[in-house]
Order: sequence, then structure tokens, then C-alpha cells
Amino acid sequence: MKFSKERLIQARESLGINKAEAARRLNMSAMGYGRYEKGDREPSFQTVSYIAEVFGTTSDFLYSLSDIPSSDTITVSEEKEPELFALVTAIRKDNKLAERLLEYSKLYFQNKKPRL
Repeated sequence: MKFSKERLIQARESLGINKAEAARRLNMSAMGYGRYEKGDREPSFQTVSYIAEVFGTTSDFLYSLSDIPSSDTITVSEEKEPELFALVTAIRKDNKLAERLLEYSKLYFQNKKPRL
């Protein structure tokens, strides 16, 4: 697999951020990030996965294996988002709860007052 610097640039630009901001969000030096965009250096698979997560894209997109830039999955970390993680875990175990929450969310997004 060959990392695509063009896809990296496209992902960054879709966020409306410059190289310095991209480097800050990725917690890396601007020079190191710039090397990826110039094609002077290819990031490891772990780094590509992290870039994809932070930029809201996929490693397949960054490797030009897919033309779809957005991810169709969301990672929920127990450490970073314990309440959301607990909710997702509960939903996976209880179909009735999932159905009730989906109905609630439909009403919520339609700007109707839901009954609990």
C-alpha cells in the first residue's frame, strides 16, 4: 500500500485547516507533518490510522483504496467518553432499549417534544 499525500492534503483542506493546525491536532511537529504532505516521508500504518481518526476519514481513503473520504464508523472510547461508551454497550445488549432510544432520537431531531 502506498500512502497518498494528495489524499492527506484533501482531507486536511476539507476541514478548512492549515498545515500548522493539522500538526497541532495530530500532536506532531509542523515539520514532521509537512514531510507527509510533501511525500518526503511515509507515515506508519498506526500513524495513518490516527490521522484518519482525527481528520474524520479512513485509512483506506488515505491509501487510495477507496474514493469515499468519510468514515462510516465511529469509535467510542471508554476512557475518553465513559457515559457514551456505557450507553452504546447497553444498547448492544438490549434491543428494546435500542428501539426506544431510536424513537426518542427521531422525535428529538424532528424538533418534537418526546414522551419519556
